[in-house]
Amino acid sequence: MKEGYVLVNKLSIPSNFNSINQVETLIDEVCEKLQVKEDYYGNVLIAVTEAVNNAIIHGNRMKSELVVDVHVGDKDTDFCFNVSDAGEGFDFRNLPDPTAPENLEKENGRGIYLMRSLAEAVEFNDSGRSVSIYFSKK
Repeated sequence: MKEGYVLVNKLSIPSNFNSINQVETLIDEVCEKLQVKEDYYGNVLIAVTEAVNNAIIHGNRMKSELVVDVHVGDKDTDFCFNVSDAGEGFDFRNLPDPTAPENLEKENGRGIYLMRSLAEAVEFNDSGRSVSIYFSKK
């Protein structure tokens, strides 16, 4: 996450889907604590859980002994969720366009597109093993 953010919460979960409810609880707590507008809550919930799902499935390959770390940073006008996994990373600069006709019928490949559509900004770090998702409070 960028400079200037104060860490307000963090969570480490095993790489399995039973852990997603802990992430949803964290999102609820953070949005309430930071007084995030209710209109933005759905965007935060979908984008962050999508990032965590990607970390579990693609990063940690569903190995429950590996963890997904979620850190929350706060600033005056915005806040950030950082999701990290223990995987090998990926080439986030060369992703297929999920809106291209040849990809419309595919069952996966929309997660990053969704994150970018719902957040103010999305940044990948550490060769794609970490993603920071930024949201405005306004």
